[in-house]
Order: sequence, then structure tokens, then C-alpha cells
Amino acid sequence: MNDFAKNFSLEGKTALITGASYGIGFAIAKAYAEAGATIVFNDINQELVDRGLKAYDECGIKAHGYVCDVTDETAVNALVATVEKEIGVIDILVNNAGIIKRIPMCEMTAEQFRQVIDVDLNAPFIVSKAVIPSMIKKGHGKIINICSMMSELGRETVSAYAAAKGGLKMLTRNIASEYGEFNIQCNGIGPGYIATPQTAPLREIQPDGSRHPFDQFIIAKTPAARWGEAEDLQGPAIFLASDASNFVNGHILYVDGGILAYIGKQPQ
Repeated sequence: MNDFAKNFSLEGKTALITGASYGIGFAIAKAYAEAGATIVFNDINQELVDRGLKAYDECGIKAHGYVCDVTDETAVNALVATVEKEIGVIDILVNNAGIIKRIPMCEMTAEQFRQVIDVDLNAPFIVSKAVIPSMIKKGHGKIINICSMMSELGRETVSAYAAAKGGLKMLTRNIASEYGEFNIQCNGIGPGYIATPQTAPLREIQPDGSRHPFDQFIIAKTPAARWGEAEDLQGPAIFLASDASNFVNGHILYVDGGILAYIGKQPQ
């Protein structure tokens, strides 16, 4: 490996990716493992942790999985202490765990709104706060928050999610502002519409052979004219976790096929 390529290596690093039993978090963790990092992940219950461990094992990755509710500050502090004791100081944190509730705003209860804010915004604050002190002592650290296009745009039925992801964008910038002097870089990744099992029904071909209406909408709004794949996030995630991005701080990297740059196709 030449000197320049070494900038992208994660050899010897410990990475904690929250909620990484499957989906985007799993894809990022898999890339980190291939780049040399030791993988630590959590999920909300043992069933999901076991599912994740099995998936990593099938890929030949020795991952360390823990049950932890990232909205519980006491549990998060205990998790970070355990990881530091059993594996090592966390060099890379990816705040990936998140939820969405698609409910029109006037039909959404305050409790439902708070739950989304708690998981999507409060939890990244809690987990970041838990890992930063040891990053300061070690003299470096990378925090990557999984933001969203809803960090920039609104859309029907996602008021809580958009509020949380907009807040997460600003939390990202504030961590960069407050801890950059300690050689800690905090950046975000804003995925576009990603083809996952959860979005599969929105991409099914209709009985008449046409695309699903939402699929048509996304293709028309995306210059790349396709949905993203979880693998499309791996390169950006490696970059932001590696020494190649040591002077990149407080930035949100949108991996959206160009949606945010594009007004959309003119109706025919």
C-alpha cells in the first residue's frame, strides 16, 4: 500500500456503529471492517444483535455486538466503558440508529414527536458525549452522524424526522466547532433514497408494467435516474472515518445522486 492509500486505511481503529444489525449501518460497518477496523455495534434487543452477529459472521467479520438503548444515557455510558475496557478506545463513532414515523403533523401526538426526536437527535448527543472525552485523551477521533435530505428539505408526514435531522445537522456543526481543536472531526452523511428491503414495496413494478408512482417520483427527481444502494455510502463513510478527511469538519456530505442540486424533470 502506498503512502497516499494509507490515508484511507482504518487499520488498528475501533469503530462503534449504532443500530448496525442491518441496512445502512451494516453496509458502513462492513466497509470499515474491510478497511481494517474492529467493529462494535449495538441494537435495541438481543434478537437484533444476534441477527447482526450472524450477518457479520457470514461475511467473515468478527464483530462485537451489544444490547443498548441509545436514548438511555446511563446504558450508553456503561456500553462505552465496557467497549473501552474489553476492546479499546472508540476511534470512530457512527450515529446511525434512527426511526421515522410517517404521520401527518396534525395527527401526530406530542409523544410520537418526542420519540423520533429522542432516537434521531438526543441519542447522537448522548453517544457522542460518551465517546468524546477518551477521543480528547487519545488525541484524535471521528464522529459521523447519519443525517438525511430531510436535514435540508421538508416533506409531507415527516415533521418529527425532518426536525430531528435538521437538528442533527446543526449538532454536527457544533461538535466540530467545540472539539475541532482536539483533532476531533465531526461530519455527517446525508443519504438520498436508498434501495433497502424497507423501500422494496415502493419500487415494485405495477400490474400494467409501469413503475410504482413513488418510484417514478424519485427517478424523476434524481439526476442519476436511480435509487441509491447501501454500498454507495461506503466510500464516503470510509473517507470521513479516515485520515484522508483530517481537515474536513462540520460538513454534511449528501450521497443522493444529485437530488438536492436538481429542480426535477419538466412534466411532459
